[in-house]
Amino acid sequence: MIFVTLIGHDFQYEIQHLLKAFYPQETIEFTVEKNKALDSIQIYSIWRDNGFRGEVHVDQQVYQQEHQEDLSGYEDTERGKVAKRLLKKVLYEALELYTKRSLPWGILTGIRPTKIVHELLEKGFSDGEIEKELSIKYHIQQEKIALMKKVARKEKQILDQNQPEEISLYIGIPFCPTRCVYCSFTSYPIGQWKDHIDAYIKALITEIKAFEPIYHRHPIRSIYIGGGTPTSLSAFQLQILLEAMNEFLPMKRIEEFTIEAGRPDTITLEKLQMMKAYGVERISINPQTMNNETLQKIGRNHTVEDIIQAFQMAKEVGFDCINMDLIVGLPGETLHHVQHTWEQLEGLKPDTITVHTMAIKRASKLRRNLEQYELIGEEEIEKILFFTQEQTQKMGLEPYYLYRQKNMIGNLENIGYCIPGKECIYNVEIMEEKQTIMSFGAGAVTKVVDVPKNHIQRIENVKDVSHYIQRIEEMIQRKKRVLTIDE
Repeated sequence: MIFVTLIGHDFQYEIQHLLKAFYPQETIEFTVEKNKALDSIQIYSIWRDNGFRGEVHVDQQVYQQEHQEDLSGYEDTERGKVAKRLLKKVLYEALELYTKRSLPWGILTGIRPTKIVHELLEKGFSDGEIEKELSIKYHIQQEKIALMKKVARKEKQILDQNQPEEISLYIGIPFCPTRCVYCSFTSYPIGQWKDHIDAYIKALITEIKAFEPIYHRHPIRSIYIGGGTPTSLSAFQLQILLEAMNEFLPMKRIEEFTIEAGRPDTITLEKLQMMKAYGVERISINPQTMNNETLQKIGRNHTVEDIIQAFQMAKEVGFDCINMDLIVGLPGETLHHVQHTWEQLEGLKPDTITVHTMAIKRASKLRRNLEQYELIGEEEIEKILFFTQEQTQKMGLEPYYLYRQKNMIGNLENIGYCIPGKECIYNVEIMEEKQTIMSFGAGAVTKVVDVPKNHIQRIENVKDVSHYIQRIEEMIQRKKRVLTIDE
């Protein structure tokens, strides 16, 4: 049990997530009084005037670090950001003293680490200055700094091509054949929701159509249909959606069109041919693993053979940009299993591979029944990630986007690799938040980005499918209150 007392500030969220990086399985309780439980750890995070201090009290020992810095010259918003960083920094250093552990990502707990690199580049920092800043101020390890810089350079090539009026679109299909044990996304088993799908598509089309004037005033750079599993729709239902998009959107002028096909057991020749005919050029076929035993264990009702067949079929139809997602750290898997998966991938030669580190998500079946699953430790997961980095390099793939999630094993990262020239524009845009992305469907979040002011406004749709269908006009009005539409 860890008890935390904040003095002089209320940055509970930031302190909690830093502690979770060190103690992922521990219960953390914020309190105003010192707890006297013998087996507990007492944490103090203190901000007084220009002094910042972190203390770890355990077994009558005190580990502490402090820092002095005058923040009076900062504007209020920036002052808060700097204070949060300094409070995390001194607490990290105190925890480092006590645990004798360093975290690969240092004090970073957010999901978009490369944002810091882009901010420093915009301020005119040199390569060496960026490295020094990340190492000293954030305690990020050299290997991760090199990765951040490499990814940021790739992303910058894409972001530099953004036009001021451009937008991108996300369209969400929240249905899946089954729900995987590790998943906490808003997804619905399609067998249980089959009577709602037609109504959902109708509502989705209504929402997309409502903003037709915007599409003619703002060029659309990329469209991403994700989920869930979009190809869990029938061919007829998918065609209705694609036909409507063809009617309301200037599809011929769009730079990139992706559908996350995802589960191979939902992919048919008819659907692939249809997607190709409607201009889809990039798809994902996501095995997660190429081991049949693991596929069954995580709740996927398909085989490795189904994955290979779906991939080969997509190639025959003419798709020349196929992504494959993998998860390292799946229940029961070790380096040996990942090596077997990689042998299979080398034979398929996908254009892009996204390597995810297993995250134990709060709302997942895995989290609820954690004692039933065998998960590897931090050292093993680091070895596996190093192996995947070596193998992607041998395959001619380069890292082009990067993000992190809460509760990842080893507090590590997810990396997207690709053949140069096959980068997914949408993935970069959604990560770096340098372009407005209009999002449609249950649980979709529109982000209106004002790049010069560095301001982002979120517009959220309800997550529940039934509520989304019933309240579609309300979802439309939420956007219209923020977005300017020429009637």
